[in-house]
Amino acid sequence: MKELSSILICTLFCSLLLGALAFAHGNMEHIMGTVVEIKDHSLSVKTTDGAVKTVDFDDQTKFLKGDATVTVKEVQVGSRVAIHAQKHDNSLHAAEVKIGINAARSQR
Repeated sequence: MKELSSILICTLFCSLLLGALAFAHGNMEHIMGTVVEIKDHSLSVKTTDGAVKTVDFDDQTKFLKGDATVTVKEVQVGSRVAIHAQKHDNSLHAAEVKIGINAARSQR
């Protein structure tokens, strides 16, 4: 009986922890891949599944390279990025763009 209580408590704790982690990401979409095009206010990224997604950004978008805050000027075609974006109607708007330290080796 004591073992069953321990299992139940552990299961409840894990469920609460996973729920909190999922809630922390909110309704953000995560886009990971290689930058294939840069325009004035958008990045096009070839994702790990081969699709190309265009993500808008503005002055409120946070750009990071490692732990350092940088500007969009650090993003280049070939840069690997991880983007947290919110959906707005039929478009994506970047809240945060994390730039990889090393560029992608090749475009597939």
